[in-house]
Amino acid sequence: MNDEGNLLQERIRNQMTCHKMGVSNKPVVRLGYAESHLSHNDKDSQDQTTTIKQSLQDVNAPGGESNSNSDRNRDNTQILTTPQLSSRIKHIKQEMAKNHLQFVRFEATDLHGVSRSKSIPAHFFQEKVTHGVFMPRGYLELMPNLKDNEVNHIRATCFNSDIVLMPELSTFRVLPWAERTARVICDTFTVTGEPLLTSPRYIAKRQLQQLQDSGFSLLSAFIYDFCIFGVPEVINSKTISFPASTLLNNHDQPFMQELVDGLYHTGANVESFSSSTRPGHMEICFLPEFGISSADNAFTLRTGVKEVARKYNYIASFFIETGFCNSGILSHSVWDMDGKRNMFCNSSGTEQLTVTGKKWLTGLLKHSAALSCLMAPAVSCRKRYSKESKDLKESVPTTWGYNDNSCAFNIKCHGEKGTRIENKLGSATANPYLVLAATIAAGLDGLQNSDGALVGPDEGTDLSQLKPSEIPLKLEDALVALEEDQCLREALGETFIRYFVAMKKYELENEETDAERNKFLEYFI
Repeated sequence: MNDEGNLLQERIRNQMTCHKMGVSNKPVVRLGYAESHLSHNDKDSQDQTTTIKQSLQDVNAPGGESNSNSDRNRDNTQILTTPQLSSRIKHIKQEMAKNHLQFVRFEATDLHGVSRSKSIPAHFFQEKVTHGVFMPRGYLELMPNLKDNEVNHIRATCFNSDIVLMPELSTFRVLPWAERTARVICDTFTVTGEPLLTSPRYIAKRQLQQLQDSGFSLLSAFIYDFCIFGVPEVINSKTISFPASTLLNNHDQPFMQELVDGLYHTGANVESFSSSTRPGHMEICFLPEFGISSADNAFTLRTGVKEVARKYNYIASFFIETGFCNSGILSHSVWDMDGKRNMFCNSSGTEQLTVTGKKWLTGLLKHSAALSCLMAPAVSCRKRYSKESKDLKESVPTTWGYNDNSCAFNIKCHGEKGTRIENKLGSATANPYLVLAATIAAGLDGLQNSDGALVGPDEGTDLSQLKPSEIPLKLEDALVALEEDQCLREALGETFIRYFVAMKKYELENEETDAERNKFLEYFI
């Protein structure tokens, strides 16, 4: 390798050193990339040198049983020393030998929240941890035939270039549903060492860091609906599928037992699962965790449920046979930095939101139109917003209430978890990292720019000094709302917003309903 090549490799290694996973048994969660070098426009063309701080998580042996104690996710950003990194890699290599692993998947999320991975032989693992795994950028950004005039802020040379997958070693797990295979979740970088600004996981980490900088942490969990189908047939371009029998009592328990047990061994703790309203329709609830872990758990489910279902001759999909998308709820609460005090809970014991909680909710209501674009990002996803209304409308009101599952934002004060808000705008096909990031961005804006004055749900759904957004029923209108929402543009990044909007416009121009349904059944299975 020539001097220029050596210099480039050295730069990447220097910038990514902090990205390797560190010492276990330290109660930490927060992740974050330093914001000091990121402008609001954060264009790819800028030559930024970004310090990357690795979030440490208290986990047991890689591939072994995860620590269910959510304290493993407390905030404490640290940078690993070389001995700590070496010790961690040694521990992983011992686990690989113990389980006779042949392959390791380096996984990253694409814009839809679907896993894109490269598998490498296990004996190359240490080398790939050091240098990363290269992947074409188009694998993650998913738009063929880019038009320069639509996305001129992302140069065609960038789109067609390679990116680097750098593993977060805290996520290394042996996959129970894949033979002699482990996985590690990766963050994505350009070959010159900058974070990929369209990466949903990077955007979520950045928002978590913003929340920490404001003196708070986030405890959250996803609640997903999904469907189990028999083998589909395609007739006249339409996918004809048959739902599996309703999973009740002991019928077909092996499938759900293997799924839940497998998720546990990958570090994703399931609190409950149940059959839902129709044959083959399931709901699964995760235990709440601090930091990025809730989105990582959801990301793991989206791949794991597909692979386990295939073993039982099923197809798992987040798309319902009636043409709707299943729900993907983010249940969350804001805590202090130490994770000891729920900032939504009243000390008086009354089942009402605190001032902090009201301000947070104010932000969610204010930005609900733009939020819906990221949380229901396809035409079919948005049908659920109007499924109970027979009137032809362009939008529906944004609703909130206490213990009211029909509301877009449902405040729950009962149970051992304490007060939390369920963001029910999301569909199960939305990218969980984007759901997490956008929810934090909207809530933070409420904390920083609101007086928190709410009219009670029994008195109406309006704010006293702010007209709440309505949720557009058409994706085209939601895209406009996202483009016009200055807060989310700045929080999520100009590059990401412009690219996301361009991608969705491309999909709208090239997609028919039947083709979209086939895509969801095939792509999201």
